[in-house]
Amino acid sequence: MMHISDPNHTINKRLHKLYPQEIAKKAVDSIIDLIFKYKQRIKSNEYHLSQKDIILITYGDQVSKSDEASLHTLKSFMDNHLKGVINSIHILPFYPYSSDDGFSVVNYSAVDPHMGSWREIEQISHDYRLMVDGVINHISQYSDWFKAFLAGDKYFADFFVEVDPTTDLSKVVRPRATPLLHEYTDDHGKIHNIWTTFSKDQVDLNYKSHKVLKSVLDALFYYIEKGATLIRLDAIAFIWKEIGTECVHLPQTHELIQLMREVLHEVAPEVIIITETNVPHHENISYFGSGDDEAQMVYNFALPPLLLNSIIHSNTKKLTTWAKTLELPSNKVCFFNFTASHDGIGLRPVKGILDDEEIDDIVNKVKENGGLVSYRAEEDGSQTPYELNCSYIDALSNQNEEQALRVKKMLVTQATVLAMPGVPGIYFHSLVGSQNYHDGVKHTGINRTINREKYNIDWLENELSTLGSLAKTMFDSYKRMISIRINEEAFNPFGEFEFLDLDDRLFIIDQTCCENKNRILAINNFSNEEVQIELPQEINLPLCDILNNNCTNFDYEHEKQSRTISIKPYQVMWLKGQK
Repeated sequence: MMHISDPNHTINKRLHKLYPQEIAKKAVDSIIDLIFKYKQRIKSNEYHLSQKDIILITYGDQVSKSDEASLHTLKSFMDNHLKGVINSIHILPFYPYSSDDGFSVVNYSAVDPHMGSWREIEQISHDYRLMVDGVINHISQYSDWFKAFLAGDKYFADFFVEVDPTTDLSKVVRPRATPLLHEYTDDHGKIHNIWTTFSKDQVDLNYKSHKVLKSVLDALFYYIEKGATLIRLDAIAFIWKEIGTECVHLPQTHELIQLMREVLHEVAPEVIIITETNVPHHENISYFGSGDDEAQMVYNFALPPLLLNSIIHSNTKKLTTWAKTLELPSNKVCFFNFTASHDGIGLRPVKGILDDEEIDDIVNKVKENGGLVSYRAEEDGSQTPYELNCSYIDALSNQNEEQALRVKKMLVTQATVLAMPGVPGIYFHSLVGSQNYHDGVKHTGINRTINREKYNIDWLENELSTLGSLAKTMFDSYKRMISIRINEEAFNPFGEFEFLDLDDRLFIIDQTCCENKNRILAINNFSNEEVQIELPQEINLPLCDILNNNCTNFDYEHEKQSRTISIKPYQVMWLKGQK
């Protein structure tokens, strides 16, 4: 393998694109040291994604028990209820933090003692594939790094982005309605105006400093050493700043992600990079790069609001039209599909896909169902809805509706995620049908808390064992769908896919994979009406519905299988056959 210090090595080339020559040379040396250090400590294991990969998204303290580390409690819950069904877990930031439920990291290399220690993290990684957060756009104002900056430590002098407050920053794209710059007073009484993309407590890191790059890469390597095989790059679109630009999706940002991937792969080529960029869809998919050099997975941010729109209007036309545009630059990358997460339901990703009236309909429906709305600042100073804060089942339906109907609406959206090409991500609260947590919002004053309730394990176990409870009904139904999905090769993340437009009330995914050309036709009825369709001639019969243990109707009189199928309100069918 070519040595990294060689001018023709891609890592060397990328560093010279990002930094002046002398700084680039220092960066090369420091990265060589890091690679050497971690090659002695990390054992690489080859891994390829398959249909068996399902990722549970959860907080480290999602479930708790008195006198027990919550990470241990979480693993016990996984072992007792989900082992053999869900093989991967995304533990949201488990580091010491000062705000934003973990996303204001105080110390990248520690575990919040309220959750446990690295021992619990490593134990989880032994039995489940571990996805961790690289919260590397910003760090807490209470971190040692920022404290050292304010104390005048020369090593940290360029770790943060300091800007003259008279500078014209009007072009900068804002994901929040909060100020872009905040004032901080150093140990000598001097005021510093520091770049803060998200909040005063989250000070942005300055990647024009090669020392920042080295420190962050060191942290990411450390996570891999502790068992991480998937790394989520949080808010990565904003990571590079250039005054006079929008400061989002800059060429240097893509160069930096590609560099990070190459450096990490020098030690652990099996590691998967996932980019989190809650932006319009066409911008979001740019993080696939060429299909072989940037993110291996990208959050499919347009999917959650489009599914919600389909339920509200009992119409999938916009969803199907959008889905037909989905393309991947290679067979080495795929989407990370989800409906809910610790954040809200983003609205920017459907800009240009849904019109203003449709977005207003979604906003109003979520408000009617007890949800909240967060806003962002536009260039002209106005504010527009940025995300919907609501549990996903409450976004889809009103708590006054019959539980059976609410579950059907929820399950058709979750089944769609399981059938979409890519890897499914399932938020813990969607798995158990959690509803809006208004008491939490009253306590924190933060809208996102509405979908971040934490549970006492004994209470949750009781709910999951109570026949007819919403939690048990959702949990058992969801687990059953997953257990079927993980055994079907047609759902391989890198298989062939197509979307069929047979009725505006249905969303139909046609997936095929592998040598046997196993095929699944996933039919999802987003309406409260029974729908009849005629299967196209190019779809080979026979087909059997593996979700409902039923083959399609057989016409004995003519000794052939009928191509007419009836789909009940909010029903899901997974029709299995061969292409």
